[in-house]
Amino acid sequence: MNEQSRRSFVKSSVAAGLGVTIPGMATAEMAPKELFVHHVLFYLKNPESQTDKAKLLEGLNKLAKCPTIKMVHIGTPAATNREVIDRKYAYSWLCFFDSPADEESYQKHPIHDDFRNNYAHLWEKVTIYDSVGPKR
Repeated sequence: MNEQSRRSFVKSSVAAGLGVTIPGMATAEMAPKELFVHHVLFYLKNPESQTDKAKLLEGLNKLAKCPTIKMVHIGTPAATNREVIDRKYAYSWLCFFDSPADEESYQKHPIHDDFRNNYAHLWEKVTIYDSVGPKR
């Protein structure tokens, strides 16, 4: 937890304990009840190319700056080995949004457009899994 998050948590905890609301502070009642999850697997045209892999990672790190993303994870295949596991992708892009509207905003954001325009030539295919469900 970074310092800003810690301070926000302490303020909201104290405010909740006192039964007060601090203007501009989200309360539990205002917090999103569902999450929108966007998971993309990127398969490179040249999977052995470390240059292409580094270039795609560069693009994903730029894409992570999209303002409606609440949390993002960029990963590579784990060293697990079971028959049902797909390990052929180069990168996994997993991000969380507070709502479908926030994800739609991300899809239309100039950062996302730049990502597609500047990095799509690197991948052979992408597989996308979008899901919604209760926040836990």
